[in-house]
Amino acid sequence: MRTFKLLVVGAGAAGISAALAAWDAGCRDVLLLDRAESMGGILPQCLHEGFGLTTFGQELTGPEYTARLAEKLAGTGVVFLPGTEVLSVSEERIAVLSRRGAVERLRFERLILASGCRERSIGSLPVAGTRPAGIFTAGQAQERINLRHQDLGDEILILGSGDLGMIMARRFTLGGKHVIAVLEQAVQYGGMARNHRRCIEAFSIPLRCRMTVREIHGEGRIRGVTAEHIDSGEREFIACDTLVTALGLIPERELVRGLEDRDWLSLVGNCHHVHDIVDSAAAEAARIGSLVGKRLAV
Repeated sequence: MRTFKLLVVGAGAAGISAALAAWDAGCRDVLLLDRAESMGGILPQCLHEGFGLTTFGQELTGPEYTARLAEKLAGTGVVFLPGTEVLSVSEERIAVLSRRGAVERLRFERLILASGCRERSIGSLPVAGTRPAGIFTAGQAQERINLRHQDLGDEILILGSGDLGMIMARRFTLGGKHVIAVLEQAVQYGGMARNHRRCIEAFSIPLRCRMTVREIHGEGRIRGVTAEHIDSGEREFIACDTLVTALGLIPERELVRGLEDRDWLSLVGNCHHVHDIVDSAAAEAARIGSLVGKRLAV
């Protein structure tokens, strides 16, 4: 059974930053792994600028930010295993890994979990009706458009005005699609002001606050939704062929459920708490990685 002083699970910005900081602090036995075949987490699918102003002093796209981190990592002895999923972690500090059809048990002294978060789906809301094709989370839509170059539809309705919801409204518009509206249940948009300016105001995309979706219509393919004005209770039908939801994020930490209070475990990045910007997640991870690295260096 292989043994590593430090195991870092998740090679997004937080995981890479934690591994780098631990190495720089003197830990010379670091394994970084990710279920994907390449590092970066969701950053490679984020083709818009807005990353790295704090970390690198300039605005970068997601792929550019990933490339900067990868270059730093290449200058260390951190071992990176892509295409590797952690099936379980035990009290005895043994991780069971699955990599390309093979299962391996690995022992570690410290674990840094940087598994990120997952999106809330339409199933998290009390929405009636059918579940036809044409419904995507904002992250799914971004990945399919930017990486797979798929055409998701022409008449787009977006539910939720968080940062990713607004960014995707702009992305659809730039791709020649019609964004009917962005619906938001709160009294104002949910993301950062700069994204509201750049994505909603700049493209004159309708933002309809205090509204939500109550029912989905369509057999085979979505043909529209029943939306509700929350304050009045009035309902209206909005025709669309694509519904994109941006309903918030949930920290992904099921892997260590029941082990959260162990002194050998640290949670960093969005699996600890959801950060507004990637620079914040990376900075937190680097701070914790450095502390862990110093302890393992002795």
